[in-house]
Amino acid sequence: MRSDYLFTSESVSEGHPDKVADQISDAVVDLFLRKDPEARIACETLTTTQLVVLAGEIRGKGIYEDGEWAAGVPEEVEAAVRETVRRIGYEQDGFHWKTFRFENNLHGQSAHIAQGVDESGNKDEGAGDQGIMFGYACDETPDLMPATLDYSHKILARMAADRHSGTAPFLEPDAKSQVTLHYVNGKPVEATAIVVSTQHKEGWDAGEKEAELHAYVKRIVAEVLPAGLVTDKTVWHINPTGSFVIGGPDGDAGLTGRKIIVDTYGGAAPHGGGAFSGKDPTKVDRSAAYVSRYLAKNVVAAGLAKRCTIQLSYAIGVARPLSLYVNTHETGTVDDAKLEAAIAKVAEDKLGGLTPKGIRLGLGLNKPIYATTAAYGHFGRKAEGELFPWERTDLAGALKAAL
Repeated sequence: MRSDYLFTSESVSEGHPDKVADQISDAVVDLFLRKDPEARIACETLTTTQLVVLAGEIRGKGIYEDGEWAAGVPEEVEAAVRETVRRIGYEQDGFHWKTFRFENNLHGQSAHIAQGVDESGNKDEGAGDQGIMFGYACDETPDLMPATLDYSHKILARMAADRHSGTAPFLEPDAKSQVTLHYVNGKPVEATAIVVSTQHKEGWDAGEKEAELHAYVKRIVAEVLPAGLVTDKTVWHINPTGSFVIGGPDGDAGLTGRKIIVDTYGGAAPHGGGAFSGKDPTKVDRSAAYVSRYLAKNVVAAGLAKRCTIQLSYAIGVARPLSLYVNTHETGTVDDAKLEAAIAKVAEDKLGGLTPKGIRLGLGLNKPIYATTAAYGHFGRKAEGELFPWERTDLAGALKAAL
């Protein structure tokens, strides 16, 4: 690692058009998993001015069988979509939860995909697609996440909470943040630049109101970042284009899966390329990325490394991963090859293996837990009840024992 460098990550709010699309797709996933925990879902969403379009393939008992929708389900889908947009807070002329035009183009899952994924006879449940997935953890923050991304997420989450509570009534849903930190010997020592662009109500782009908005943003950033990181030298860019009244899907089209780096590690670690939102947990794009994070986080939590990257790879229709790769970036306390063997053993003992079925059952992923993942990152969140089970650190002891 370099001993002295700058690094930057960005985040986007729940009202960003791509994140609106992600949240709609995951609301559909949750709706269907409530009806059938074994449902197959691949739901893509397009948002633009006064329009939401769904497309993709689905299958499930009481949902879509033999080429037909179950009675009342299309109406439930539309209600879930509109409720998602209402919860985010869009009641604007260009995008309003009550009045946008809605198209549902979901259809039945391909029989050729189904035959590869489903268990049958002596065949185990196969991966829903080929691909590579990465997990990462580091000791920069208590959440074991890259600090630049962790702070970027939390700035926007705080602003959204204030908007919903009425504390910041001048804010609208769309926003982006970006944090640049100066690292010395692998640790952040100073915030060199902060960028926050937030949609706002009319009139908050000049004079005293603009000054109030800027002061509010600086206060939130100072409260989120650890003391001492923001200094007199920190460069600020708050709504650098000036006005930001037109935003969300009215300002730019949104699509599911276009914020995969925001969803994962902010560029501090590799990404396999597959998006998460809109997919049921037989899709290893989602479930294997979650278990990779789970394993990497437990490696760091166990004190076996300061940084850990894990890669898994799969072939469509094949149950077991084709490869498991571990890299502790020369921060590990044991050889990486030995750590790979320990991880494989612990995954087999505690999860039933790194097959799609083992991951789903071991982490409890066949549940409607995904709507909350679709904004402010899938990782670095608090494991609470059934939510974010891949953020638990309950394997740390088993990993140390295996070594």
